[in-house]
Amino acid sequence: MKKLFLLLTLSILVLAGCAPSSSTTKLTFANAGWDSIAFHNATMGTIIETLYGYEWEEVMGSTPITYEALMSGEIDIYSEIWTDNLASYENDVATGRFELLGMNFNDNNQGLYVPRYVIEGDPERGIEPMAPNLRYVSDLPQYWELFRDEEDPSKGRLYGGIPGWAVDEILRNKFDHLNLGETFNYFSPGSDPALSAALAGAYQRGEAIVGYYWEPTWLMGLYDFVLLEDEPFNETLFADGVGEFKSSDVTIGVRRGFTSEFPEVAEFLSQYTTSSSLTSSALSYIEETGASYKDAAKWFILNHQDLVATWLSAEEFNTLIAALQ
Repeated sequence: MKKLFLLLTLSILVLAGCAPSSSTTKLTFANAGWDSIAFHNATMGTIIETLYGYEWEEVMGSTPITYEALMSGEIDIYSEIWTDNLASYENDVATGRFELLGMNFNDNNQGLYVPRYVIEGDPERGIEPMAPNLRYVSDLPQYWELFRDEEDPSKGRLYGGIPGWAVDEILRNKFDHLNLGETFNYFSPGSDPALSAALAGAYQRGEAIVGYYWEPTWLMGLYDFVLLEDEPFNETLFADGVGEFKSSDVTIGVRRGFTSEFPEVAEFLSQYTTSSSLTSSALSYIEETGASYKDAAKWFILNHQDLVATWLSAEEFNTLIAALQ
């Protein structure tokens, strides 16, 4: 682990061309490899650079490595800490291993989705409701024929989790718990791109499809899917496939000492809050336009000025908007 931290430190030094960020005006953000964290980094970074004059950069790495680097002081800002994925999170906060500044969003969902037109229809596309009473995952057997598996027409197809992801095992257990195997085949997509391509392709064709996905993502921002309801979340039985997925608190943290060194930045970050749907809309903008994360950050700021105004003082907000227009 010490070797990994050393390599991470060296990567920061190479990227910055100078001493670690704690003694410079170049602030480092954790990038654990998913789209939404890169978008929030760009949004925070754009505001920090424009208002406070600090350069910024990202340090790539897995969640465990970047999280440990935050606590060791090698990374300054973590814009998306998915708290349910870190077993030591509560203790780390309680013992002051990093500074918790606020909540980015906590309305994220995951589970089994169907296109809204499956339930409600879509008059503009000439699609009639296919399953107007479909509401719960447990209702799926009544409608298996809508989701017919082309490779096995005697059953429907349910797109499950990515092999190797923890959710794949949970969904397989749910599949067994609800006896879905009597009317459905559990289909494992080989990758996230394969899963998103299947869901997007069916949506564009106006076809019925049911599958696992999560928010925030570009796909949920670009298309109108409905999360099927399930039994209430049950912490004890969840791993066995019983109950719905619960939303996770996604927080903003900085290394120890950051607030005293950069009080104006810390104040801004403590006010920064978004939502899963807003994040998905930004990611869908990137998907549709091919914009960079920095360009998407500028677009987001200018198109959500009422929200951005709540993060800043009136003077800071006016300065920011004038600089970006």
